[in-house]
Amino acid sequence: MQQGRVDRQPAYVLHSQPYRETSLLVEVLTRDHGRFTLVARGARRPRSDLRGLLLPFQPLQLAWFGKGELRTLHAVDWRGGVPQFAGMRLVTGFYLNELILRLAARDDPAPALFRLYDQTIRALVAEPLTAAVLRRFELALLGELGYAPLLTQDAAGRAIAADAQYLCRYGAAPEPISTENTPRHAANVSGSTLLAMADGNFEQPATRREARILLRLLLDELLGPQPLASRELLTTLYALND
Repeated sequence: MQQGRVDRQPAYVLHSQPYRETSLLVEVLTRDHGRFTLVARGARRPRSDLRGLLLPFQPLQLAWFGKGELRTLHAVDWRGGVPQFAGMRLVTGFYLNELILRLAARDDPAPALFRLYDQTIRALVAEPLTAAVLRRFELALLGELGYAPLLTQDAAGRAIAADAQYLCRYGAAPEPISTENTPRHAANVSGSTLLAMADGNFEQPATRREARILLRLLLDELLGPQPLASRELLTTLYALND
């Protein structure tokens, strides 16, 4: 058996790019081995069986070998069940992938993150409110990374009141608003939105709008100054549909 051989591993393609004359570098998210890069040798050849399989947002089963920074893809099987994305769902999918590429550690087994991604991809197909699916993903991703916001208690330990307004900052519990001015790096969020987020309920347009502002604030602290390539287009599309 080849060194470091892994067989029948559930996976998704996050990104791919040309490598040498006929191959691809493929960034994948796998169930038991986390995120890493594979070399797909000969994948760009016209008659390669891999050309139509190494697609984003498609459930795959991979086999590879090697233990270094670049492992070598051995086989790909399509698991099916998800149609090709188009339009808003396609842009949303690129945003999901970009978040994981920027925030998930390499070579860090994360079965819960894989399940979250798999469930989100399938929800984008099944549910009509793609913005609600995205908000749930962003909130759950923050939780998987260890940065879940506190949504049910304020900074003094009191239960969030649905009819109150709160100032929300990265790394801090919500604070009842005492001024009309919202400081930088903070978001003014209603208690009803915080409680809806805690319940995973993003059905109301107002909830989705406020949640988008808050979740963007929190994610930006983790992402740093480099902008996400997919965000501007995604923000425009969802603003039109909220």
